[in-house]
Amino acid sequence: MCKFKKWISAGISFLILFSGLIPLEMAHALTIKEEEELAEEFLKAVFENYEIIKDPVIEGYLDHVGQKLISAMPQQPITYKFYAVRQDAYNAFAGPGGNIFIFSGLFAVLENEDELAALLSHEIAHVSCRHISEMMEKSKKAGMATLAGVIAGILIGLGGAGTVGGALTVGSMATGQSMALAYSRENEMQADQIGRANLQKAGYSLGGLQSILKKIRATEWFGTEEYPTYLRTHPATEERILYLDNLLEKNPPPPTKKNYAFARAHTRITALYTDPDTALGLYKKQTLQNPEDAMAHYGYGLALNRQGNPKAAMDHLKIAIEKNPNDADMIIDLGIALFTAGEYEAALKQLERTPGSALGEEIARLYAGRAMMALGRHDQAADTFTAILKEDPDLVEGYFYLGEAEGKRNRFAGAHFNLGEYYLKTDDLRNARFHFTKAMEYEKDPARMETIRQRLKEMESRHRFFGGDDKAPGPEGDEITE
Repeated sequence: MCKFKKWISAGISFLILFSGLIPLEMAHALTIKEEEELAEEFLKAVFENYEIIKDPVIEGYLDHVGQKLISAMPQQPITYKFYAVRQDAYNAFAGPGGNIFIFSGLFAVLENEDELAALLSHEIAHVSCRHISEMMEKSKKAGMATLAGVIAGILIGLGGAGTVGGALTVGSMATGQSMALAYSRENEMQADQIGRANLQKAGYSLGGLQSILKKIRATEWFGTEEYPTYLRTHPATEERILYLDNLLEKNPPPPTKKNYAFARAHTRITALYTDPDTALGLYKKQTLQNPEDAMAHYGYGLALNRQGNPKAAMDHLKIAIEKNPNDADMIIDLGIALFTAGEYEAALKQLERTPGSALGEEIARLYAGRAMMALGRHDQAADTFTAILKEDPDLVEGYFYLGEAEGKRNRFAGAHFNLGEYYLKTDDLRNARFHFTKAMEYEKDPARMETIRQRLKEMESRHRFFGGDDKAPGPEGDEITE
């Protein structure tokens, strides 16, 4: 990534990581329109620097809990969106425009939906109270030397809080820091007050907020390298816990209810998006301790397939499905394991059982198309990938597999065009340019030729402005026999 893009990303990261260091004054905030425009650039930077988990079960579940909380609030002027970040860290944050993020490391230590709802409700409250927009408006007035010091600190100190970069960042903000922290504590207390009210209106227990804050606080003793970002960006944690302890001592919360949707999403995030060896050991131990625990078998099956042992995975996924025969997404996971094992006919049959209501229905169709490819049914596969992309043009992998299918059908214009689309959408301009140029050699349709010219022109502009990076080829290589 070129220096210019790094500086843009770092500037926005500054707003995320050090928002607690900017004084809150109630005089003015960004307008909703300004905040939404800024949110677009913010998301570009986040997506460029973090791996967002693209898992329909986890995405759907996060959105379900988030929307349940929002439905308990007065009508909101913005649309909230919820994301899981693949990183082993205790962190959650809200960005401009109602974009809420929780890290996989924090999600993995949650024990119930009450704890997840508590985290999301607090971040939603920061947005609805306009804390973020106010801080961003005030950040315009920060001295450039100070801002440059913070950005430089972030660029140098990506390794953790205890690095030289971390010291540089804190040092650059030393003047007035105590006043800034007083204001940020005020923000936290207000977000807690609003968040608690919304939690209860949505039917959640305040015990979830109490328990998750104590979990996060406990990691404080691990040392500076592992000191959770959440504590650095959400100060006054001890005061918040003490308040909750007193409140709940007088009004004990009801016992937490078991929630199947939480258990499934939590199992997926642990088995598929945390350390693979740790996840494998965890679920192996759970299945031995409790052979009747369907979710333990589900997690073990997912972890085994992730580790390249699909045949063993199938045994445990089948146990999970026997106990939960109506879980369509478990059926999809068994189909994926069959595909990974090379049992393409069985995989296709399994995946075609998927009901349209399944959260992972699109993934099932994608793997069904890949199974068709493996079975030599290239026309059927191409039709499947084309239909998927018509419904969801943002499914980047679909372009790669459609390109492969077109190549197998000797339709080289379509093959190169779709591979060009794939590489363009993954910011690999070198490979994108190669495939679009090759597509131009084969293409006869004037409209498609004009589209290719526009793509090449767009890439040239991006290359001049940002510079280019060479990246690795697609999911399984992109050889086209011509």
